[in-house]
Amino acid sequence: MSRHHQPESGMAARVRALEESLTAKGLVDPAALDALVELYEHKIGPRNGARVVARAWCDPRFRARLREDAGAACAAEFNFGGRQGEDLALLENTPQVHNMVVCTLCSCYPWPLLGLPPVWYKSAPYRARAVREPRAVLAEFGLTLAPRVEVRVWDSTAELRYLVLPMRPPESAGLDEESLARWVTRDSMIGVGLPRAPAPSSP
Repeated sequence: MSRHHQPESGMAARVRALEESLTAKGLVDPAALDALVELYEHKIGPRNGARVVARAWCDPRFRARLREDAGAACAAEFNFGGRQGEDLALLENTPQVHNMVVCTLCSCYPWPLLGLPPVWYKSAPYRARAVREPRAVLAEFGLTLAPRVEVRVWDSTAELRYLVLPMRPPESAGLDEESLARWVTRDSMIGVGLPRAPAPSSP
C-alpha cells in the first residue's frame, strides 16, 4: 500500500492534543466540531463533486459553463459554494493530458465539492513529490499512464482551487446522470485515480 494512504499518527496526535486543550479552555464546542466534521465527511464528502462531474459528462452546455467559471457554474446549477469553494477552475483530462492537483504550501482544497482533504493530500511526501516526480506518485496510487500522456501538476492556493474532470469510462455508456455519479471517485477528481464502476450492492 502506498505511504500516501497511511495515516500520519504524529499529526493526528497533535491535532487531538490541540482539540483537547481548546475544549478544556472552553474555546471549542466538541459537539459543534463533530457536527462540522460529520457535514464535510459524510453529507458533503466527494458526493457533490461527483454530481458535478456526472452532469458535465451528460450536459455539454454545463461543461462549457464549468470551463468558463467553475465556481459560478457549480453555485448556479447545484448551489455548491461557500468557504474554500469560491474560486474554482476546471481541469479536463483528455487522452493526451492527465491533470493532477497538489497544494505545495499547505492543503488548499475545494471543500464544498470534495469534503475534507484526505490525510495523504496534506502529507509532506505527497506535497513535495507530486511536483518533482508525478508519475512515480501516480504509480503508487495504482495509476500508470502511457508515456505519450502528458502529466500536468497544478498547485492549489488560497486564491484558486481545482477540480479535475476525469474522462468518462467508455463502459459507462448508456447510464443516466445519477448512476454515473456513483462511478466518480474522490481520487479521480484530484487526479490520482480514475472513475470506476461501483461495487455491487449487497442483496
